[in-house]
Amino acid sequence: MATPLHHARLFTLSLLFISLLLGSSLAASAAEWRKRSIYQVLTDRYVYGNGTDVTPPECSVLDGLYCGGTWKGIESNLNYIAGMNFDAIWISPVVAQLPQQTGDGEAYTAYWAQDLYALNSHFGTEDDLKDLIAAIHERGMLLMLDIVVNHMGYAGVGWEVDYSVFNPFNDQKYFHDYCEITDSTNQTDVEVCWLGDYLVTLADLRTEDEDVQNMFGEWISGMVSNYSIDGLRIDTSINVDPGFFVDFVETAGIFATGEVMLGDDSVACQWSDTIGSILNYPIYYPLTRAFQSSDGSINDLVETIDSVKANCPNSTSFGSFSENHDVARFASLTDDLALAKNIVTYTILADGIPIIYQGQEQRMYGSVGPYYNRAPLWQAGYNTSAPLYQHIATLNQFRQHAISMDSDYTDYMAEVIYQDLHSLALRKGFNGSQVITLLNNNGQDADYFVLPISGHGFSAGTQLIEILTCTNLTVDANGYLNVPMFAGTPKVLYPADLLQNASLCGLDAAREPLPSATTITTAISTTINGQPTDISTTEVAPIPTATSAPESTSSAPKSTSSAKALGAAESLSADLSLVASAAIIATVATTGYRALAPRAAAAGTGVHYGHAHGNHRH
Repeated sequence: MATPLHHARLFTLSLLFISLLLGSSLAASAAEWRKRSIYQVLTDRYVYGNGTDVTPPECSVLDGLYCGGTWKGIESNLNYIAGMNFDAIWISPVVAQLPQQTGDGEAYTAYWAQDLYALNSHFGTEDDLKDLIAAIHERGMLLMLDIVVNHMGYAGVGWEVDYSVFNPFNDQKYFHDYCEITDSTNQTDVEVCWLGDYLVTLADLRTEDEDVQNMFGEWISGMVSNYSIDGLRIDTSINVDPGFFVDFVETAGIFATGEVMLGDDSVACQWSDTIGSILNYPIYYPLTRAFQSSDGSINDLVETIDSVKANCPNSTSFGSFSENHDVARFASLTDDLALAKNIVTYTILADGIPIIYQGQEQRMYGSVGPYYNRAPLWQAGYNTSAPLYQHIATLNQFRQHAISMDSDYTDYMAEVIYQDLHSLALRKGFNGSQVITLLNNNGQDADYFVLPISGHGFSAGTQLIEILTCTNLTVDANGYLNVPMFAGTPKVLYPADLLQNASLCGLDAAREPLPSATTITTAISTTINGQPTDISTTEVAPIPTATSAPESTSSAPKSTSSAKALGAAESLSADLSLVASAAIIATVATTGYRALAPRAAAAGTGVHYGHAHGNHRH
């Protein structure tokens, strides 16, 4: 006779079998997510309608209105994402939103929830959402859902909220009393007071209360179960006490990463301790400043890399990014393609889970306030031959191969093994299968030069392949890798014997031919672990000006205009209704938006405690 325990085991096995048939991926762990690379989709702005409209109507980007992107639209264009070798997708929140059109626009980003138990009809039906998730899982991809636990959205002032419009939090008792955040350095103020403005207020939930915690737990467990969600991105986490997330994430039963828009890693990592992961804003700020021009500080970036490693022991699970819907597009800070390739290379090959924001691969322009960085991707087009699209595809493919050759690769915390004023070299991976990544901020007009790299862990005579140019390099008798650099492009080195059957650099000719040069011995002044150091090494002298190196096919011409259209630099002519000055954007990005405050260390970071998802800052 079957026992109750026997029936329970049979039921569990049945659920497992059904889940496998449906293509869901059963609560992917942090270890599994570290192996993935995420493409961030802003649902309303990815594909118009169901993907069949040849000429979508004009999008009211400036007004912050819905533009017509849907779940069916995403499903129709998964090939575009898969073509860059992404194996995870992050989509906007899916629950029902504030329905009104307000002075701050509409809830197109979906961070103004009113009913957690209904779906956003602007994005489609329940079947549409389930079909999308099934299609994602059928491709072996994971689905990350954006959610909000800090607040609910209301069209009106904070002292006149009609709490009955919210579900399930339909009573004032679930919310903190209204107050404005007046001191962003006071964490109690940040967690208790309300985001928003007089047009759209964001009613702040009492997440410290047991009944609110239980209601959220019931909701998220149902969402994960009903829609086969693999991971969560938690909005405005910094506005919620870190302790809330311990039980919430455990109840969800899946990996989660929190949005903590703060540059000080000693503070930000309080949330990673309870959520398990955060988006790596501490790195984002110095990373962007380091590569937006040749004047950027490599040393500030290196100091922050070391600081994050010291203060955040699980930073290999952080979200690594250089663009998203809340910050300026990198192309708004510089039109230099080589610099864009460098920052993308860091994003994908440094520590953490790589995240690329839709349109970054098309070099879309746009900053914040108003949110031109959220212009529809269909305006730029889906050019699979775009330089950054191809660059991202190669890097993702290579990263997946490196992981397949060493299952512990993502656990290794990257080390800076070389730095100077304009360059740095990272080592990631254990002995024998490590990846050496070289970055520099000289820009696409830089002359040919050589970086002599030690500390890479390879023995003399080891043959390596530079995967972006398919060039062979050998560690010299003194243990140095003399890496030719040209046109400001990054370099990625990997043992030649581990690239067999990798579908990389098979019969491809080198895309960046390298000229010969004179080898000399010289003293190099550098900085290692923040300390000035002189080393004697073998170096290759720069090619004289009269003997110019072949022009890199990956460099783009300098723009002759200070105004940039908010679309693909290569494929979209300027739309005068969506034009912004790169100079103005750069100023806003470094002063007016995302206030920058000095770190205790030499490197600067962004410090603030709120942000916007409509046309205003939360």
